[in-house]
Order: sequence, then C-alpha cells, then structure tokens
Amino acid sequence: MRSIWNGAISFGLVSIPIKLVNATESHSIAFRQIHTEDNGRIRYRKVCELEDREVTQAEIGKAYEDADGTMIPITDDDLTHLPIPTARTIEIVAFVPGDRIDPLQMGSAYYLAAGGAPAAKPYTLLREALKRSNKVAIAKFALRGRERLGMLRVVGDAIAMHGLLWPDEVRAPEGVAPDADVTIRDKELDLADALMDTLGEVDLTDLHDEYREALEEVIAAKASGEAPPGMPEPATGGKVLDLMAALENSVRAARESRGAEPSPGGEAEVRPLSRGRAAPKETGGKKSTSTAKKTAAAKKPAATRKSTSKTAQGTRKTTTAKSTTTKTATAKNATTKNATTKNGIAKSTTARSGASAKKTAAKKTASRKRSA
Repeated sequence: MRSIWNGAISFGLVSIPIKLVNATESHSIAFRQIHTEDNGRIRYRKVCELEDREVTQAEIGKAYEDADGTMIPITDDDLTHLPIPTARTIEIVAFVPGDRIDPLQMGSAYYLAAGGAPAAKPYTLLREALKRSNKVAIAKFALRGRERLGMLRVVGDAIAMHGLLWPDEVRAPEGVAPDADVTIRDKELDLADALMDTLGEVDLTDLHDEYREALEEVIAAKASGEAPPGMPEPATGGKVLDLMAALENSVRAARESRGAEPSPGGEAEVRPLSRGRAAPKETGGKKSTSTAKKTAAAKKPAATRKSTSKTAQGTRKTTTAKSTTTKTATAKNATTKNATTKNGIAKSTTARSGASAKKTAAKKTASRKRSA
C-alpha cells in the first residue's frame, strides 16, 4: 500500500518512524459529466485570469486570499516547516479509555506502518502497551494543511489511527429530538425488546452494498444493449398506523426471515417487565358457605337422621332424587342462594317425614286396640 504521509510518532522521549497508509477505500461508482445531445465529455479547464489561457497542473500552486483580494503564495516548503511540533510528528498527548471517545468525532481511518527496521522495537512496544492498558492514545498531527486530532488503537498486529474532529466541530443536538410530550407504555417497550432479541446480532462481513450491485447490473445491461432490470414490486400491505400493530408485525416478520417458528396464534411474544402484582382475591364467600352447610349437616340430631332414613324407605324415589341433588350441589360449591333454597327443601322434607311417622304410629295404636 502506498503511503500518503511520512513522519514519526512522538511517544514521550521515544520516536517511532512511521508511514501513514489509508485504511479504507471507496467502492462507489464514479460518473462523468457528458453533453446529453452527443455524449461528449464535459471538462473543466483551469485558466489563468491574467493571461486568459489554460495552465497545466505543474503551474498551479496555493495562495491565501487576503481581505482586500491580495493573493499570498504558500509553498509546500512553507507548510513543511510550520513552527509547530506536529508538522511531521504524530504527538501523543494522553491515554484514555476507548469509551471516552464520542463516535461523532471519528473520521477517516489510517494504518501506521513501521518506517524501517529501527522502528520495529518501539512500534511493538507501543502496540503492546496499548493492548495491556485497554486504552487508546490521543494525538495531534498535521495533514493536508491543517492540524488534526487523532486516536491510536490496536487492530490485529498493527496500530491504526482515526482522525477525530475537534470537540468544537461537533454540533449540539439542539432541536433534533421531538419536543412533544410522548408516553411510552410498558407493552410497547416489551415488543421493542422482543424485536431486538429476534433480530439479534449480525456479522458485518455478511453485509454488502446492494445499491452498487444494482447499479453495476444496470450499467452491464445498457452496455450490452439490453433493457435495464426493472424495480422490484414494493411489498404489499396497508400502512400501519398503530404502533403496537407495527411492532407485532415486525417481530413476526423478523422471526419468519430467520426461520424461527411463530408464536401460537400468530401473535408476537411479549415479555412483561418485572413489576409487583397484586395477588388474586380468594373467593372466601363460596368456601365459607360450603363449610357452614357441611357443619350444619354434621350437627343434626341423631333422631332426626333416623326418622329421615325410615321415611326415605317409603318414599325412596323422591328422597333419593332430592338427596342426589343436594350432594351434587354441595360438590360444586353452589352459591349462597342455592344453598339456602336447598336447606329449605331439606327442612320441608324432614317435616313431611315427621308427619308421616306420626300417622303411621297412630294407625298401629288403633289396630292394637281393635285386636284387644
């Protein structure tokens, strides 16, 4: 890789000769300007205003325009010998944790290559010191006519440098966030969490520039005289205005795209946030009614139970049906009203049984008198 800048890293009293190499490259497709009537190239010519003629690149230099329009020539030699220590040196000024650097400040990335055999030992020393400390180095350097801020970190076995914006070059996000009073419900946050978990992580090496690939297809088609491929049909579906519906559909679509089984009923899985919940109320009324009824039945006099039993032999069908109804109602925890009604029926039955018993006793007494 071709170096774009030669200098040294100043690490205290240690000087490390290095070469600056671009760490990134652009794969964007470049276009030329043409005359649409005949496809002729449109070129920009550099013309000297005083001589009214086109000049070559070798005749072009730099100058600063003063307020009154005066041009002050600045040569490359002037820039090389600027009265600052960073003219040809990357001067490390501090070591800080990497999370202290705001990503908004990060710009172009470069690799710092060791400048020859003498640089191998101090280069390796700085690299290993950065590794062990889990910190990054903050440095100042001059490049392309201005002093810049940089961050040095370890990438593999190399040292990389990210150009940083100066803090006053990062604008405050004033007026960017919505100023409306918005309330987010817990269920909406639960669905957002479910969507994030479903999408999961991604290997950045699997991502690619689909726009560039589509543009290459169009260029290849037109170069061969074929019609360029058409735009794919947009996904059909109504505009979702409900945020909850949009989140649920997003979770479902993310699961389907990753081959995951949808949740039962087609609904998105919602994981509720941890919060205290009131215990369900006990239906004490029903239990107390049933218990009271059983207790009352247990306290009936023995004589009444015997009388009821004897009478039941004479009226077996009716008593059996009523007894079955009473037992079934007790097993199902009937309401207080039904229990009260059934208690009334039981009392009525007992009364009728008592009357029948008296009539039977009277008949037996009369029969004995006749026999005597």
